[in-house]
Formats: sequence, structure tokens, C-alpha cells
Amino acid sequence: MIFLVEDDSSIRELMLYTLKVSGFEAKGFKDSLSFFEELNKELPRLIILDIMLPGMDGVEILKEIRKKSSTENIPVIMATAKGSEYDKVLCLDAGADDYLQKPFGMMEMISRIKAVLRRVEPKKKESILNAGLIALDTNSHKVSINKENVELTFKEYELLKLFMEHQNKAYTRDELLEIVWGVDFMGETRTVDVHIGTLRTKLKDAGAYIKTVRGVGYKMEV
Repeated sequence: MIFLVEDDSSIRELMLYTLKVSGFEAKGFKDSLSFFEELNKELPRLIILDIMLPGMDGVEILKEIRKKSSTENIPVIMATAKGSEYDKVLCLDAGADDYLQKPFGMMEMISRIKAVLRRVEPKKKESILNAGLIALDTNSHKVSINKENVELTFKEYELLKLFMEHQNKAYTRDELLEIVWGVDFMGETRTVDVHIGTLRTKLKDAGAYIKTVRGVGYKMEV
């Protein structure tokens, strides 16, 4: 959701239309009052603020946004007057992420929005890990062998995930205890052997990927 604060209704409607046909959800506001009312109900991905607004101007709104912990990290693009370097500096110093110089084209607006979102939003990590016949989805915590789901306990899942993330790396039993069970775990290294055994059994033929490294511990090798 993108919030747009622009007092000129014709410009606001054009911007909203462009945002929506470009695949964004968007809401428009004519002043700070209506904007802050909605901001208390919903947090947007990004805010576009005109500087020249009735009542509280865009820079004052921006400062209020940056004061609150709930909104301080929302990216903001300011619409500034053409040729006004002072406005640009004022906006950036107040915490704006970018600015649009009026009059601006609608495609430039979309381009700048996408660029700001790429900068501020974390990239999604690949959620699927693969090792031979095994696929592990880190988002859903599902494990499958040849697309057939395998039910694992939490510790079995954590062991398998560690091995799949670091294939061919050998871990001692003490290292596995510390990483998977935590430094405060009071159990014995035999706990690791038991879980490795049940994990191998549940993985069936793919259980052979988990190798015993004599004198060290275990590793995954496909």
C-alpha cells in the first residue's frame, strides 16, 4: 500500500490511477488530517508527500513520521518545486528517501518508487534448499524426498537444515550440540547420535547422505 498526500485533486487522481495500473495499491489524501487518521489504522510500504499543503506542510508531516517508532522507517518520497535546491536539501535533511521535482512524469514517479523500495526492503532469501533427493523449504519448514513429505521433529529439522546449508562441512558432536541444542543444553553427545539415527531412518535412501566422519562427527555429502 502506498499513501499519497497531494492537495490538488486532479494531480492526486492521476497519480493514484498511475499507481494502480502499475500494480500498486494506493490511497490518496488532500491534507495532513486525513492522512494521519488513516496512518493510525494502516501502515503503508511507502509515502509520497507534496511539500506545499494546506495546514501542516509536507516537511512538517515528514518530521512527525520520523518521530514515531511505528513509522520512522517507512520510506518517503517528497514532491518538490522545480529548481528549488533549498526544498530538496530541507527534505533530505528531514529524512526523505528521495524526491520528485515538479512537474514530473508519471513513469518517473513509478521508477523512483521502485528504486526506493529496492533499497529499503530486504531481499527475500531463497527458501528452498536442495541436496540430492532432499528438498527443504525454510519458509514452511517442510521436508520432502522426491516430492514426498517427510515428518521430522524440530531438532531433526534443525540438524538437516544445518547440514544442507553447509554440505561437505564436518561437525563434531559438541558443535552440533551447541548449534542445534544451544550452549546451555546439559545433555550428552549421545543425544546427537540418537537424532542422527532417527533422521537417517526417516530420510530413507537419502539418509546415506549424512556421513559419519571417524574421529570427528558428521557431515552431509551427496
